[in-house]
Amino acid sequence: MTKSIQSLKPLEINGETCHYYSFDSLAEKYDISRLPFAAKILLENLLRHAEHDFVQQGDIETLAKWDVDNWQDTEISFVPSRVVLQDFTGVPAVVDLAAMRDAIVKMGGSADKINPLNPVELVIDHSVMVDVFGKADAMEQNTAIEFQRNKERYQFLRWGQQSFDNFKVVPPGRGIVHQVNLEYLARVVFKKTDENNLLYPDTLVGTDSHTTMINGLGVLGWGVGGIEAEAAMLGQPVTMLLPEIVGFELKGKLPSGTTATDLVLTVTEQLRAAGVVGKFVEFFGSGVNELTLADRATIANMAPEYGATCGIFPIDNQTIDYLQLTGRDSEHIERIKLYLKTMGMWGTESQDNAVYNSRLSLQLDTVVPSIAGPKRPQDRISLDHAGAAYQDWLTLQHGVQKTSSNKDESGFESEGGQPSVLLPASDEDPGIPCKYGDEEFILKHGSVVIAAITSCTNTSNPSVLIAAGLLARNARQRGLNVKPWVKTSFAPGSQVVTDYLHKSGLNEDLDALGFQLVGYGCTTCIGNSGPLPLEISEAIHQGDLSVTSVLSGNRNFEGRIHPEIQANYLASPPLVVAYALAGNMKIDITTDSLGDDDSGNPVYLHDIWPDSQEIKEVIKNVIDSSMFISRYADVYSGNKDWQNMEVVQSQKYDWPDSTYVKLPPFFANISAKIPEIKTIENARCLLKLGDSVTTDHISPAGSIALDSPAAEYLKQEGVSVKDFNSYGSRRGNHEVMMRGTFANVRLRNLLAPGTEGCWTRMMPSGEKMSVFDAAMQYQQQKIASIVLAGKEYGTGSSRDWAAKGPALLGVKAVIAQSYERIHRSNLVGMGILPLQFMSDDSADSLNITGEEKFSISAVKSGQKTVTVFVTNEDGNQRSFEAKIRIDTPNEFSYYQHGGILHYVLRNLATT
Repeated sequence: MTKSIQSLKPLEINGETCHYYSFDSLAEKYDISRLPFAAKILLENLLRHAEHDFVQQGDIETLAKWDVDNWQDTEISFVPSRVVLQDFTGVPAVVDLAAMRDAIVKMGGSADKINPLNPVELVIDHSVMVDVFGKADAMEQNTAIEFQRNKERYQFLRWGQQSFDNFKVVPPGRGIVHQVNLEYLARVVFKKTDENNLLYPDTLVGTDSHTTMINGLGVLGWGVGGIEAEAAMLGQPVTMLLPEIVGFELKGKLPSGTTATDLVLTVTEQLRAAGVVGKFVEFFGSGVNELTLADRATIANMAPEYGATCGIFPIDNQTIDYLQLTGRDSEHIERIKLYLKTMGMWGTESQDNAVYNSRLSLQLDTVVPSIAGPKRPQDRISLDHAGAAYQDWLTLQHGVQKTSSNKDESGFESEGGQPSVLLPASDEDPGIPCKYGDEEFILKHGSVVIAAITSCTNTSNPSVLIAAGLLARNARQRGLNVKPWVKTSFAPGSQVVTDYLHKSGLNEDLDALGFQLVGYGCTTCIGNSGPLPLEISEAIHQGDLSVTSVLSGNRNFEGRIHPEIQANYLASPPLVVAYALAGNMKIDITTDSLGDDDSGNPVYLHDIWPDSQEIKEVIKNVIDSSMFISRYADVYSGNKDWQNMEVVQSQKYDWPDSTYVKLPPFFANISAKIPEIKTIENARCLLKLGDSVTTDHISPAGSIALDSPAAEYLKQEGVSVKDFNSYGSRRGNHEVMMRGTFANVRLRNLLAPGTEGCWTRMMPSGEKMSVFDAAMQYQQQKIASIVLAGKEYGTGSSRDWAAKGPALLGVKAVIAQSYERIHRSNLVGMGILPLQFMSDDSADSLNITGEEKFSISAVKSGQKTVTVFVTNEDGNQRSFEAKIRIDTPNEFSYYQHGGILHYVLRNLATT
């Protein structure tokens, strides 16, 4: 087989002749049944694009051979069928495309060359904030505030919708991108009518890291940075090393009383411990058949939290049932089944002979009720240990250190002394008296001040939402109520959710406990939790209280949920309601009373926990396909505010004066000539960071601190504090975002010990100042900067500004112990050199303080390591070797051009 055209075959479906790329020619030489389901999708993708220069015949052969015993690094290209965006990352992506139109015209090209070549769908879901809660009209008020705050952004997206081909926008208030994708956008199998009815698997990349929810439907897709997504829109293949595929066998059945959330937290803990960063995870086994499609989507959605590129399930009858439930066309569903069976990609039987690079397994009946926290989603805690685990954490934060008679003045033990210990923070702590509304109470350590049923992970799953509603009903019947200091909210990911809750009547019970609908979007999970009531906030500060939040989301990273809350816990929706009733994380919620009933008798969690069979019966009776068909019939229309928005008709954007959308400087002075890679000489360390620094730490998405450089800029631009909005909403303005880079309130820069937030020290003076101010001074002095980091640098969201921001601050290289996949590629995509310490080396083991000067030779294509020279203030020089984490030849081309978009722009301008 020399050309992929030889693999193109006809397929008759319902009297219609379609075509597809067959594995038959390869099967004459290789046993294709050995390939996991996900590998077959990649193989088809290569076959379909085999006549393009970016696909090598050897890559196809290597993938078809699938020799896991003699694994070799092989670069492959992947061309997604479509791209999905959310507005936080979608706005800067469209800003870049608009800026590229300006740049290509200046280079002598045509603006219409900057156009998506395949379908691109953007869902506005990250902008609604929980300003109003606990009221019947909370959603209406929050939506009005959302439009008022974001009008400039929305006008820009409306311009993009009219100006770009193949680009659609789902307006605000429809749901979250990954759930809308699951319920409506996903094709599962494409049919391209303009290419002889060509059939091929639906594949995608998305700028929301939880794009992976779609893997539950058997659709291969994952989160990428906005930079990569833009390149994919413009026809650039995603290049990557052939991924290892971990087979995860599920056995048995979930026990009664456990939820899909408990399962996903268990899976996340196990996979994060196993180390699956950069790998595919494929679920198989008898237990897969015991999971609903919604359960599968819940697990797939957490792939970024367990570190995998994706976590995919096979396509089987459960998939078909879900497609029918969600109102997909019956002929299309039949086409999906026949195509996949013809390709040997149908159901669990497609995995019977699959050979995985490694295997893991989980017995489903061992799963127990769990939460995760206080600051990482992989830190699972059995529910019966949750109270004790919080108390242990609190002791580390507020414990009293027992003194020793042999302790010297420095606070360290002198020779022969007894070890000092931390005594638990006193349970007799009186707390802070507080009055909110008509209620008077005492706010203490552990008080749950936010309880949010929020969209990520769980609201795609009716079982946990019905469970939450039933628990609320049972609690009401016993006379329980939410504690007055708890800010409650309910933000589902789809309008269908409220339809079936209304049909069941359970919305009344959730409303009665304060869980009124606040909007359809990524609220608390993305940091859009809104302000706490002033009285609560003042009490927290007065008592230096470590209060908590409980949310049914994906992420609980430091500083993400709310800047005043240090401990945040992920839990299932019914447990969110239960903790709102209990009001404090200190209790053992499995044995302690949640409150008293009307007769003064204690009520326990087991008294109100809903029966599994009852949950199934309600789901069966209240959910049908008409709900999905009705809700998605006009999904692109939007409300009157959206429809009546003034939009300028033009190919090029006119860049009006705005603090939300500004022309970025990325392509200023770009020329057709490829720049020379230069040596990094005498660079200064801008930050020295520890382990597990997330993209939230690098580029926060939540509120803008009043004393931050970004706040100062907005004040100078005449923006009032109440209109600051969030970092995420202002990602279309590089002036805000570069000032917000490394400005997370919980960021700890080891170069500025004893501080949290946006602080560093300017070298060589050692003067303390903001990271932004230091970076600007270094640039004025024509001094490059670097970042030193520990393990798992860049964990978290596919956040392009975590790479764009450092690039604008003048960061030329990052040297870390290890990287999360998306962030490493984003650094390359912005022309920043990612280096990795060798073996067990680290900044500390090499005695690097961050006060030195750093020089790095210009790297060359194919080079694996580079010498880093370190010079201290006395002029003494030493060196160490570091790995170059430019992983593929294509990535080197991007780095050489100064970034992936520069590479694409030069190519388009000259063709």
